[in-house]
Amino acid sequence: MGSFTSTGGGGVTTAAVDPATGALTPIATTGALADPSYLALGADGGMLYAVSETNHGAVGAFRPSDTEGLVPIGSPVAVDASGPTHLSVTGSHLVTANYTSGSVSTLALAADGRPTGPASVLRHHGSGPDADRQAEPHAHQVLPDPGGRWVLSVDLGTDSLRVCALDPVTGALRVHSEAVLPAGNGPRHLAFHPGGALLYVLNELRPLLTVCRWDAATRAVEPVGEVPVAPEGGSGAVRPSPSAVRVSPDGRFLWAAVRGLDFIAAFALPGEGAEPRLTGTVPCGGRWPRDLVLDPAGQRLYAANEHSGDVTWFDVDPLTGLPRRAGSVPVPAATCVVFG
Repeated sequence: MGSFTSTGGGGVTTAAVDPATGALTPIATTGALADPSYLALGADGGMLYAVSETNHGAVGAFRPSDTEGLVPIGSPVAVDASGPTHLSVTGSHLVTANYTSGSVSTLALAADGRPTGPASVLRHHGSGPDADRQAEPHAHQVLPDPGGRWVLSVDLGTDSLRVCALDPVTGALRVHSEAVLPAGNGPRHLAFHPGGALLYVLNELRPLLTVCRWDAATRAVEPVGEVPVAPEGGSGAVRPSPSAVRVSPDGRFLWAAVRGLDFIAAFALPGEGAEPRLTGTVPCGGRWPRDLVLDPAGQRLYAANEHSGDVTWFDVDPLTGLPRRAGSVPVPAATCVVFG
């Protein structure tokens, strides 16, 4: 579990998971990396990577240990950008989305799994209509396509989604296609439908879920519809700020975390999933749910509630997809959860 050390978090915390109840029991915490706001596991699960969401952005690597929790491997490696908010493993490389710099960085992975520099950086260009939030690019997430050959980056500042080819030797990214999303939406995160033909983009500036077609042959993204995840005006002075989107492994359900209103919106995905249907909302169990993740079995949801400082877990109704709160554990300034 990641957390912001600059606002009282401990850094990266490991926890044991009770397979019967889903309950988390913290084991150890390391503050070896500043502001590890997002985590990703290596392909074999033997390495954990974390972004350092600071002005001098970096990536740290840790090896899980049964006796010591997480052991830092080497020193953090610079991504040559500011404010990395997300990372993913793509083949023999790590890719980070750098919010403040509006760029995407690639680091090669050595044979033992350590990230190595220098970083290869692809800078985004453009802006959006929201003068406060979209004056410049703000890359927010990077994710490989289902085939693992292409890298998709979501940019909140430019209302766009880029599909890039990654050079397996140099790590350089080259833009292959770019989808222009509705102006002012502020796309933040995306998730693929397990069928492979659809993806869902969760927008932060407007509480909408954009449904897109993914053409694996041409590597192109086409928006085909939108559905609200929350009332656009919010409740009184509270402005909804969606953060994370997840799809069930069987493709039947989708969930979106909404900060401000502090709930999880549950959707049914009938048919091929092109027309999500809101089935209900439940409180997130705290305040400001920054991340939402499914356990490996797809039976429980975990919300990292940043402002209330906890991780709350929910049992998912297998018939309706509606989450039911089952417990929580204190994690100050919680930002994300990853299962190993």
